[in-house]
Amino acid sequence: MPKLTIDGTEIEVAGGTSVLQACEQLGIEVPRFCYHDRLSVPANCRMCLVEVEKAPKPVASCAMPCADGMIVKTTTDLVKRARQNVMAMLLINHPLDCPICDQGGECDLQDQAVGYGFDHSTYNEEKRAVTDKDLGPLVETHMTRCIQCTRCIRFCDEIAGVSELGGFERSEHLEIGTYVKRAITSELSGNLIDVCPVGALTNKPYAFRARPWELQTTESIDVMDAVGSNIRIDARGNEVMRILPRLNEDVNEEWIDDKTRFACDGLTRQRLDRPYVRRDGKLQPVTWDEALAAIAEKLRGLSGQKVAAIAGDLADCDSMFALKDLMAGIGSPHLDCRQDGATYDVTQRAGYVMNSGIAGIDDSDCILLVGTDPRHEAAIVNARIRKRWLAGGLRVGVIGPKLDLTYPYQHLGDGALALGDLLDGKNAFAAILAAAKRPMLIAGAGLLARADGAAMQILLSNAAAKFNMMRPDWNGFNVLQNAASRVGGLDMGFLPQGGMATNQILAAAEQGSIEVLYLLGADEIDMSKLGKTFVIYQGHHGDRGAHRADIILPGAAYTEKTALYVNTEGRPQLARQAVFPPGEAKEDWKIIRALSEAVGKKLPYDSHHELQRRMMSKIPHWQKLDMVMPAPWGNFGREGEVGSSPFALPVKNFYLTNAICRASPTMAKCVEEILSPATAEAAE
Repeated sequence: MPKLTIDGTEIEVAGGTSVLQACEQLGIEVPRFCYHDRLSVPANCRMCLVEVEKAPKPVASCAMPCADGMIVKTTTDLVKRARQNVMAMLLINHPLDCPICDQGGECDLQDQAVGYGFDHSTYNEEKRAVTDKDLGPLVETHMTRCIQCTRCIRFCDEIAGVSELGGFERSEHLEIGTYVKRAITSELSGNLIDVCPVGALTNKPYAFRARPWELQTTESIDVMDAVGSNIRIDARGNEVMRILPRLNEDVNEEWIDDKTRFACDGLTRQRLDRPYVRRDGKLQPVTWDEALAAIAEKLRGLSGQKVAAIAGDLADCDSMFALKDLMAGIGSPHLDCRQDGATYDVTQRAGYVMNSGIAGIDDSDCILLVGTDPRHEAAIVNARIRKRWLAGGLRVGVIGPKLDLTYPYQHLGDGALALGDLLDGKNAFAAILAAAKRPMLIAGAGLLARADGAAMQILLSNAAAKFNMMRPDWNGFNVLQNAASRVGGLDMGFLPQGGMATNQILAAAEQGSIEVLYLLGADEIDMSKLGKTFVIYQGHHGDRGAHRADIILPGAAYTEKTALYVNTEGRPQLARQAVFPPGEAKEDWKIIRALSEAVGKKLPYDSHHELQRRMMSKIPHWQKLDMVMPAPWGNFGREGEVGSSPFALPVKNFYLTNAICRASPTMAKCVEEILSPATAEAAE
């Protein structure tokens, strides 16, 4: 481990550490534009120049490895003049349009020009202008501001795995753009806005709508998939203006996918903002008292065996817990949190969570993907797999449909037969799995939603056992859920209590034996099967469930309430309220609590604090927020015949997976401009 001296302070660092990283360890600020912690080092902006004793000229600290006995100075006159001259060169062609730039107030170039640049310019020649590029509906370009740091190119190549940006021409004619004129097709393209240190790449839907100092920020959790990405919600007044990533090394690092970032404009459209009751075939607005009284009247004298409840993919743990208590109070055993109709065995928690954790992908040396497309079911997980592949030594096998992933893989087959061949050692990939030190299996939620899902669980657990995936120091069995509510619902037992599951509820509703169905944000079920069932819909958007409803109770979206969500790892995380629900809409648990009183089954909590205290007492591992408690391994699944049909994928259209996305104009543009017409038609 080399020892060196920086500004008179001696420090010992790990081998391969750059001078810039050593400076950061000492808290010494070194300006930079091209350097980024998670990208390769090009050393092309030269802003990070420092003086190294015995070196003939200032050196780029981002690309200079530390050496034993090195003496580095970062505050000398030579360094100051060098940085000032570099900044002057960077600003030669810059349009200096900060007052109208969306990056204004958050711009690295602004900050470093003040801290390290001249207070004047000696450049009097004509400035260069560059034509803006069309990168699609999400990323706005102002290429005259570009300083050719190449962060965007490296992000596309290394993190997103979609090599669609590059540099053209040379010297002062250099431009950055797409190789062909089309939208960037990566699900992570919005992160280009974050990595750009100037205003060359900005948020197109957010353009000219607000300034950063006008916004109130709230730390929260994303619900567009089951990853639970940590986000920052920026709001002005009662409107969410944008969503940005928040650093969490164990979950999403510092990235979010495009659905998380850009679907927020759907939060203000097609909203349910007051209660409705269907009268004479039409939904009529009513007061809260009238809506709750109508439900109470419908339930009066009705057996609990004729009432059922289904929770949707965006439901929070608090509202599901309250609804479960309400269903128990009225005597209904028919409830389910699995809209996809899955009936696999959930008696063992290890059978439905990602036991290795998302960060555990970094430690794996062989990954078997079974019935899942991580690029579209969990883009952040897919990026993590690519990161591990770039580090070297990772082999990936896929059983299921052939996929367009961002790393090479070996396709082993499209169904259970291929998994059986792997177990029997008939496939060469079996030897690779057997030789791996930390093998990992990732099964998709769509795979377990098949009719033979419980039997498939046994087959998967046998594969995990055969290839030594369960050890005291490693559990490589993982289920990649795709709904934010799923693990929380399974943890609390929002499942049939000796009653019917989702598909059985729908069949019973069609036959007329279920007379009242409570949909808690459940929009993905087949509404045509509900027959003449009386439907109570509690949700925040006028989507499929609201169209079928007989009574609508307007709830709060995830940005409008403080609530608990549990991600696919089993990590409990707290989403926090950033804005208020529109109109007369209320937080979901409050609606259920008020309804319980109206039907004479009052729930035993009057505040959110009391509700969460009851939740934590029932599910103790939820008490440790942002921590994953290891799930003990046990036998799960049910013996049965495994079907021979090919595995299918649950996500047909990445941009339209829930009610918020379907209300978003930006997501509609993504479908139109990014997906090919054939793909878009097939996904509908």
